[in-house]
Amino acid sequence: MDSRATRPPVGRRERNKQRVRERLYTAAVELFVEKGYDHTSIDEIAERADVARGTFFNYFQRKEDIISAWGERRRASLVTGLNASDALTASSVAQLQQCMAILVRINQEEPQLTAAMLTAWVKAGRPILEEPYVAEVFAKIVDGGVHQGELRPEMSPIGVGNVLRDVYLGALYRWANQPSDANRPSLAEELQQILRLLLEGMTPTATS
Repeated sequence: MDSRATRPPVGRRERNKQRVRERLYTAAVELFVEKGYDHTSIDEIAERADVARGTFFNYFQRKEDIISAWGERRRASLVTGLNASDALTASSVAQLQQCMAILVRINQEEPQLTAAMLTAWVKAGRPILEEPYVAEVFAKIVDGGVHQGELRPEMSPIGVGNVLRDVYLGALYRWANQPSDANRPSLAEELQQILRLLLEGMTPTATS
């Protein structure tokens, strides 16, 4: 049964609330790109969204919550991308490759926003405060690969997941903070290159 069929319709009041929240979010990220996170005030966000300052606090407790909302949208895009692909029924290696490809697409869709929000994310201390969602996604794939015999049995799924997250973020920061250079590998090339290197040590060695 389609769960959407049993879901009650969204009322006018809720639709209005969703529209205001979206206006505030859009205004905030636009200003972060234009002025930087540190130089954007809540007053400016409210003015850009054409709402009273107090309205901001009806939807976000503080400016940092915009960063959390941005992260939630990226997580939803990753889940949607994985569910829409054939990766979930593929080998663990193919799943890891597809996961990296989806992450690349998410970042390349809005490169300026990605750069601005990564800076805001770090300044707000989010890498320490937030749960490492992407590491958990990688770890789940690795765990499946270990159980299927596709990856070495001594692999620690969460350990490998953390390593993959770390190399992903490192490549992403370099990509976001460096000017385009025809001689520099693209984000996709660098991540797939790193993944191939790591997989050499993760896959079982064939025995004669």
